[in-house]
Amino acid sequence: MSSDPWNKKLSRRAVMKAAAAAAAWQLAPRGVTRALAAEPVRIGFDDTLTGTYAANGKNTLIGCQLAVEQINASGGILGRPVELLVEDSTSGDAGTAVQKARKLIERDRVSFIIGNVNSALSLAIGQVTNEKGILHVVPGGHTDAVTGTSCHWNVFRVCNTTQMEAAAVASELMKIGKRWYYITPDYAYGHTLQDGLQKEAGRLGGATAGADLTPLGTTDYSSYLIKAQAANPDVILFLVQGADMINALKQAVQFGLDKRFHLAGSQQELEALEGLPPEARVGTWVFEWYWKQTNVPHLDDFVATIRKKTGKVPTARTWQGLASVWSCALAARAAKSLEGVKMAKAMEGLKLPPEVGLMPDAPFYRAGDHQLMPTLYVGQAQAKGTDPEDLFKVTRYLKGPEIAAPVSETGCKLSWPHA
Repeated sequence: MSSDPWNKKLSRRAVMKAAAAAAAWQLAPRGVTRALAAEPVRIGFDDTLTGTYAANGKNTLIGCQLAVEQINASGGILGRPVELLVEDSTSGDAGTAVQKARKLIERDRVSFIIGNVNSALSLAIGQVTNEKGILHVVPGGHTDAVTGTSCHWNVFRVCNTTQMEAAAVASELMKIGKRWYYITPDYAYGHTLQDGLQKEAGRLGGATAGADLTPLGTTDYSSYLIKAQAANPDVILFLVQGADMINALKQAVQFGLDKRFHLAGSQQELEALEGLPPEARVGTWVFEWYWKQTNVPHLDDFVATIRKKTGKVPTARTWQGLASVWSCALAARAAKSLEGVKMAKAMEGLKLPPEVGLMPDAPFYRAGDHQLMPTLYVGQAQAKGTDPEDLFKVTRYLKGPEIAAPVSETGCKLSWPHA
C-alpha cells in the first residue's frame, strides 16, 4: 500500500513549501543542493490500522508521513529519497504482522521497519527483523520485554516501558488511596503493566483489591465493573487502551462509579479522551507526549503543521511516528551507511534534536537496552481546557532516566552479530 494519503504528486509550490519547512526544522545536511533522483530508501510501516488500536496506528502513520516529507525536503537519506511502504498488521494478529514484516523485507527490500502499537506484535516483528538484520524502531509497543528480556541489537523503542509508566503514576495514586482494583487487557502489555503497578504499590505500602483480565475488543465491561464496585477499592485502574478504554470508562461513568471511586490508570491517550463524552474525561494518568507544553522549541510549528493536515492536534502517537522515522534517518546519516549493525551502533546514545524531540529534555536512546529516555507527563484528564482539544492537564514532568529501571534490572543482554 502506498504511503502518502495527502498527495502522491507534489506540485512545485508544495515542494517549495516543504523545503521552507525543512529549513525551519534545521535538519538538512550541509551541501544538499541537487534534486533527489536515486533509488529510494524504503521504510516499512508494519502497524495496526484496523481494530481496537486503529486510531493509535493511524496517528502513528501520520507522524511517519510528515517525517518522510521533512527528510526528503532536507536531502533524503544519504542523498536518496525516502519512500514509506505501509502494511496493516490488524489489531492483535501476530501471524499477519510477521507475514507483513517478511513481505516488506524480502520482497519490498526495505532498509528499516517501523512497528507496532501492539506489544505482542512488536515482539513478533522483532524476531523477524533480528533474523534479517534490519533496523527496527518500535513506536508504541510498551511491554517491558521489547527492550528487556527479549531485546535485540537491531531493535530500538520510542515509547515508554510499562515499568516507567507504573513508576511515574504510582506515587500520585497512593495519595488517593492504597487499595487498587485492576481492569487489565489480557496480553503482554497489560500483564507487564499490572505487574509493574502492583510492584510499585507494594513498595509504597499499597495492596491489590482485585483484578480482571479482559479480552481485546471487549464492548461490555459491566460484569468487570460490578466486581470492581463490590471490592470497594480506593482506585479502579483502567489499563485497557484504544477503543477498549473508551468503552470501559464510558460505562463506568454511566454506572456512577466516578462518584464513588477514583477512576485512573497509567497510560492515557488523546485518542481515547477525544472518543469519550466530556463527563467521562476523568482521572489521573500518564501521557507519553502532549501537544500543549511551554517553552519547547519547534513545538508550535509541529502542532500547526499537523492541525493543517488533519484538522486536529497531534497526539503522542503522532509524535512517536515522527520520532521513529527521523531516528532511522539520523542513524543512517551518523553511520554514513544503511548497514544494520553500523546504524544500530550509531543509534546507541543518539539524542533526538529539538526539532524531533519536542519535549523539555532531549530524549536519547540508552545504549544498554536501546530504550528511549524521554519526558513523562503526569496529570489529570479534563473535559476541556483553554483549547477545546486540551483534554489533559499536566501537573508533573518526569525525566525518563530517573524513572526507568537501570539496564541491569531490565533483563536485556544485547547479542551482536559476529564481524
